[in-house]
Amino acid sequence: MNVRADPSLSERVAPPAPPRTLEDTGLSPVILREVMLKTMFRKSVETVREVGGAIHLPIPLTQELIDQCRGQGLVQATGTLHAGSSGEMGFELTEAGTARATAALGQSEYYGAMPVPLEAYKLQVKSQSIRDITITRDRLTRAMGHLILPPDLLGQLGPAVSSGRSILMYGPPGNGKSSIAEGIRAALGDHIWIPRAVEYAGQVITVYDPIVHQAIPRRDDDGGLRRGGIRVDERYILCRRPTVMTGGELTLSMLDLNYNAVARTYQASLQLKSTGGVFIVDDLGRQEEAPQKLINRWIVPMEMGYDILSLQSGEKFEVPFDTLVVFSTNFHPNAIFDVAALRRIFFKVLIDGPSQADFLKIFALIAKKKKVKLNERALIHLVKRKYPTIENVYSSYHAPFLLDQITAICDFEQLPYELTPELIDRAWANLFVKEADFDH
Repeated sequence: MNVRADPSLSERVAPPAPPRTLEDTGLSPVILREVMLKTMFRKSVETVREVGGAIHLPIPLTQELIDQCRGQGLVQATGTLHAGSSGEMGFELTEAGTARATAALGQSEYYGAMPVPLEAYKLQVKSQSIRDITITRDRLTRAMGHLILPPDLLGQLGPAVSSGRSILMYGPPGNGKSSIAEGIRAALGDHIWIPRAVEYAGQVITVYDPIVHQAIPRRDDDGGLRRGGIRVDERYILCRRPTVMTGGELTLSMLDLNYNAVARTYQASLQLKSTGGVFIVDDLGRQEEAPQKLINRWIVPMEMGYDILSLQSGEKFEVPFDTLVVFSTNFHPNAIFDVAALRRIFFKVLIDGPSQADFLKIFALIAKKKKVKLNERALIHLVKRKYPTIENVYSSYHAPFLLDQITAICDFEQLPYELTPELIDRAWANLFVKEADFDH
């Protein structure tokens, strides 16, 4: 269930102002020149409008950059007016420009949008910090309105989400921890500005990832450029607050920069991509790395608000860590963490199985969705005959599992979708595996 962002929230984060001069980009002349030359070489863009759209700079600055490169003998006019581009003059790389672009590509294959200097990005992160969001009970309830939850659970989750601090959700499997984590993300609701790439020490790191970041169409968006200039820095993209969800596949290497040795390019770590949003570690304890080791990797970022990353050269540098980290595990915290680690996880919330009353609500809701007709006799058989065999321990996943089994049986047997004790018995047989000895 997605929650529509309040208009006031979407407008709360001021858009990054567009650069008025090449110096305002915060980039060195060498980076500006090389990124543009590589982009013209790789994308075969010719007019100022096309080049500006590819490198995401305003037309006046793009024209100034082209003029500089013309003065250096790297770019030349083609002498052709492009009818499809409002009669604009075309430009192309000279032989020297092609050689310079090829040499630059040998150092790094990155081309396209001009990056944002890391220091400028840090200021933008501060202006749209996740810790500045206040989550009310009403907002959290709307975000999780599709879930049947204990009445006191929202009272525990609300302060945790509003604080922007780490959360550990623990409890038996199949009781909605993953769904609750998704509800937390939905409750955040507003939008932030994500840089397409950032630059540090001459190295470009790609940040925007369409798999992680959901871009928001802008009413003033006409391809990124306007005839009279742009009102925001188009090196950024307006996105929903990001959510990074990982499970058993998570490794420590995913939390560091991803360097492609062939293309000689950097991609942001999962932590950096989640800046301003939520990082969900689902199924903690199922990864190759021990939970204690994973938590140790997060201690400095969670406490200090910054993370330490390394370039291939070994140089270390700080990046902002403005992320709500949600850990979800089926293990008891005392079994996988030491006292020091638990102290650093600010909120710890038990997600237990539902009561019998809540389970029946869940069962009824899912039956309605699957168009399975209920009757009292079958429900009494379920709660009085079946659940006592497992000591009346209810789990949220039981309802969808049993009803999926029942509809599959009905489809095969060509029976109407109506709950019966017989169908419950057949479905229950697949919910648990009987203990038995057999020959291998």
